[in-house]
Amino acid sequence: MQSQNLNQSLNESLQAKYPHLELAILPLSQVNKDNESKRIDSEYFKKEYLEKINLLSKISTKLENLMTSGYYGILPKSDDYLENGLSLVRGKDIREFSLEISNLVKVPYDYFQERYQIHKNDILFLVKGYVDDADSVLFISEEPSEKMIFNGSVFKLQVKNINPAFLYVFMMTKYFTFQKVREVANNIINYNSLPTIKNFLIPQFSQDFQLEIQKLVQDSHKALEDSKRLYKEAQELLYKELELDFKNPLKSLLKSSLQAKKPSELANINDISKKYPHLNISVRPLSKSLYKSGRLDSEYYQSKYDLMETKIKDYKGGYCKLQNLVLNYSGGFAFSSDDYLENGDLALIRINNIKNADLDMSNAVYLKKQCEKLSPKDKVKQGDILISMSGSIGLSCLIKENIEAMTNQRILKISIKDFSGDVLVLLLNSIFCKLQFERIGTGGVQTNISSNDILNILIPKINPATQEQIALKIQKSFTLRAKSKDLLEYAKVKVEQNIQTPANQA
Repeated sequence: MQSQNLNQSLNESLQAKYPHLELAILPLSQVNKDNESKRIDSEYFKKEYLEKINLLSKISTKLENLMTSGYYGILPKSDDYLENGLSLVRGKDIREFSLEISNLVKVPYDYFQERYQIHKNDILFLVKGYVDDADSVLFISEEPSEKMIFNGSVFKLQVKNINPAFLYVFMMTKYFTFQKVREVANNIINYNSLPTIKNFLIPQFSQDFQLEIQKLVQDSHKALEDSKRLYKEAQELLYKELELDFKNPLKSLLKSSLQAKKPSELANINDISKKYPHLNISVRPLSKSLYKSGRLDSEYYQSKYDLMETKIKDYKGGYCKLQNLVLNYSGGFAFSSDDYLENGDLALIRINNIKNADLDMSNAVYLKKQCEKLSPKDKVKQGDILISMSGSIGLSCLIKENIEAMTNQRILKISIKDFSGDVLVLLLNSIFCKLQFERIGTGGVQTNISSNDILNILIPKINPATQEQIALKIQKSFTLRAKSKDLLEYAKVKVEQNIQTPANQA
C-alpha cells in the first residue's frame, strides 16, 4: 500500500511538472503482469488503457477460464475459390453485422475439418487486420443451414459458465476492443496471439443481467430475420414481374430462351453442342460483333449476356437506358488523404462503404469541412443513388436520409426521376444489371467500368403499382434492420454502463 501511494504521489507531481506529457510510473511487477510480449513501450501503458484495466480487473476473469475451445481458422489459397463448394467465412464477412451465406466465397470440400466447422452459439471475432473495428464479432444464434468453415483472420470461440450472447455484446464494447488493440503482436499486420487472447479480461455479472442482454440479442436477431424475409419477398416480386425464377435465374433464363427459339435454330444449337460439348460457342458476323461493340474477346459474347439483354428488351412494360431516368450525375472526387480525419462533420463515402443496397458508415473517414468546396457536385443528398465503378462494379445503395458526406472517386452518384429509388437499387444489385455490368467491365486485377457504360445499361420500365409493392417491402425491411442494430447498440451501452457502475456484479 505504501509503495502504491508513493507511485501515485510521484505520478501526480511529475504530471503537474510536465502537464503536456502523459506519464505513468509503475512497479516492475505490474509491468510484467500478463505482458506476454514483455513490452515496455509507452503505447502499451497509455493512461486510458491502464484506467480500463484497473476498472475491469476488479470484476473480471480471464477468457481462458471461460473457454471450452478456441481455434484460428484455416488458410485456403484464393486460387482455390470456387463458384460452388464449401462456404468460407472471412474476416470481412463478420464485419457485415450479420452472416449472409449467399455472399460467402466457396472452397473445395477438402478443406473441411470438424474443428473449423461453425455451429450454434459459436462466437467469431477478427484477430488479424482491422482488430480495432468494434463490430468485427459475430454470434451464431442458430445452427447454420449448411456446413461452413472460417479462415485464419478469424478466431472461433466456444464458452462455458457465461452466457454466449452476453459475451458477444461485451466483445463489441470499447472495454474489449481496446484489449485487442493493445495486444497486437505485429506492427505490420495487426494480429492477436493465442496467449493474449486467453488473457483478455471478461466481466462477471449476474445471471439476471446476462439474461437481460440475451433477450435484447434475441429481439435483435428476430428483427433482422424479419428484415431479411421482407427483402427476399421484394426480390421475388421483382423476379416474378420480369418472369425469371428467383432461385435459379440463369437456368430459367436459358430455359425461356430455348422455348422461344424456332425448331431449326434449336437443331443448329444441338448439333454444335454435341460436337463441342466442352465449349461455350457463339458464332456471329463482324457486323454483330466487332463493328457493333468494339470487342472480340470470347468473354463478351457469352450467351447469358445476350439472353439477358433480350429478356429486358422483351419486357411487357418496355425498357429504357438508365440515363433516361437520371436528372444529374457526378463521378466522385479524388480527395487527398492529407485531408482525412478520424472524426468530423463531413464524411467521405468510399467504395467499401457501399454494401448490397445499404450504406455502411461504421468505418468511414472524414474530411476537413473546407473540402466541400473542392467539388460541390459530389456532395450527397437524400434520394441519391451511389454506384461503384471499381472492384465490385455496379454495387449500389440509396441515400435514405440527409447526411453531410462527399463521394470519393470511382463512385457514380445519380439523382433520378420517374422511378422508385428503392426498386432501382434492387434492380442494379440484381442479376438483370449484374450481367450487364459484368459484360462491360474492364481491367485485370481490379475490374473497372465508366460512368457512360453505367448510364447506358438497360432498365425494364416496371409499372408504378408493382414498384410501389416492391418498395414498400424494401422500406419495411430497412426499418426492421435499423431496429435490429438499435437493439444491439442499446445492449452494448447497457453493458458498458454496468462496467462503469457494476451494480449487477456476480
